[in-house]
Amino acid sequence: MKETGTSTDIERKLEDIESVLTRGVESFIDPDESFKQKLTAKVKGEYDKDIIIKFGVDPTRPDIHIGTAVGLRKMRKFQELGCKVIFLVGDFTAQIGDPTGKSKVRPDVDQKMVEANMQTYLEQIGKILILENTSFSWIRNSDWFLSPEDLVAPKGAKLKLTASMNGKKGVSEIPANSFVGKALYFENSRMQKTHLKKEQVFAITLRSFLWTLKHTTHAQLIERDMFKNRLESGEELYMHEMMYPILQGVDSYMLARIYGSCDLEIGGTDQTFNMLIGRNVMKANKTEPQAVLSFGLIEGTDGTEKMSKSMDNYIGITESPENMYGKVMSIKDDSILNYFKLAAITPLEEIKNIEADMKSGKNPRDIKMRLAREIVSIYHGELAAQKAEDSFVHTFQKQGVPETLQKVFGAEGELLADVLVREGVVSSKSDFRRLVKTGSIKRIPSEEKIEDPFFIIEGPEKLKVGKKKFVEIKTSKVSL
Repeated sequence: MKETGTSTDIERKLEDIESVLTRGVESFIDPDESFKQKLTAKVKGEYDKDIIIKFGVDPTRPDIHIGTAVGLRKMRKFQELGCKVIFLVGDFTAQIGDPTGKSKVRPDVDQKMVEANMQTYLEQIGKILILENTSFSWIRNSDWFLSPEDLVAPKGAKLKLTASMNGKKGVSEIPANSFVGKALYFENSRMQKTHLKKEQVFAITLRSFLWTLKHTTHAQLIERDMFKNRLESGEELYMHEMMYPILQGVDSYMLARIYGSCDLEIGGTDQTFNMLIGRNVMKANKTEPQAVLSFGLIEGTDGTEKMSKSMDNYIGITESPENMYGKVMSIKDDSILNYFKLAAITPLEEIKNIEADMKSGKNPRDIKMRLAREIVSIYHGELAAQKAEDSFVHTFQKQGVPETLQKVFGAEGELLADVLVREGVVSSKSDFRRLVKTGSIKRIPSEEKIEDPFFIIEGPEKLKVGKKKFVEIKTSKVSL
């Protein structure tokens, strides 16, 4: 047996296997237990191959929130057990859009926006995942879904082609948009070559995609609840949306070809159907099927919908400690236990005690403060979490004013409503008028209410807007 650590380390990791496969997990599908057996052998030093964990994200917006981080933190545990995480950036499928939970067709996402969001994602995941090459890799799915014909160079662009004949080298220029030019650019721009240094580039052709479709029935796809609901409600259901689960399954098959295997796919419960289709796609292509692990979903700060960037009810992992702390404190009491299970690191036995405390009538605010402090400490450290708590207590429990106010900019003579709407402090002018009517915009520290909906800025102001927003308006004499 190959030694991987002390017997105590191995025993601890074997216990961690049970935890990582059960905590916050809604379903774990591993029919013949092949994945669990590989993981156990890896921990014991009896399995030398990479164990590949797939996690896919469509970068439609730039922020990673703590709901997404549930999966990332789960993968960190797998990394610590010796697995390699493949962060699959769905830059191709993002432009189609997974219709999961959508009653309407998802709008297209511009490729430039996808690229920008993708870079932001990669910067953020380092807060959670181990990014060494032995534990982590990433790749775009456009690497196999795009063909040379999809690549278009600027008009008139040329590529230099080096060729040898009779021992002599020559350099010639060819049009970048010619068939040869596109083929060369495609071959040498794939991440499989540029990042992974593979000799062969794998790609999906129409022929290979049709082969996969031959092994997927309409009945299998229409079993998806959201498709049924869309049809029953009279909404349109487009073919490209029905193809999305298959495209996601093809991703798993391609990762298996490129990395040698795709052993487990992780996603939220809303992705279980897609991930199971991935098993079917891999079986159809004579590839060992992935196991599937789905974790529970966190409700958003509104307490009704799942945490979602498109619903704007999320807590981003790069938000300031104060904002993160305040948002956690704003969640509904009914969400507290689910947040502890999925977004925090509190041992399960302690969560049972917390549940008992809540049933016995303990103030939910005090429990949420512990939750907020724990979540902030995960992403910003314990010192920042304590400062965020001190600021929250000073601001909201003692009715104080935070040391740092949100700075906004206006011009002397400008309407206050225009400034607050433009700077995102209030959502609209009607929202501003509502706040004025209820006396919810006050000067600091005098508590003087702004009662005129057409209030004009004459100089710098410090204001409390609503219950939780504090702003400092910087002014200039130049009209904006």
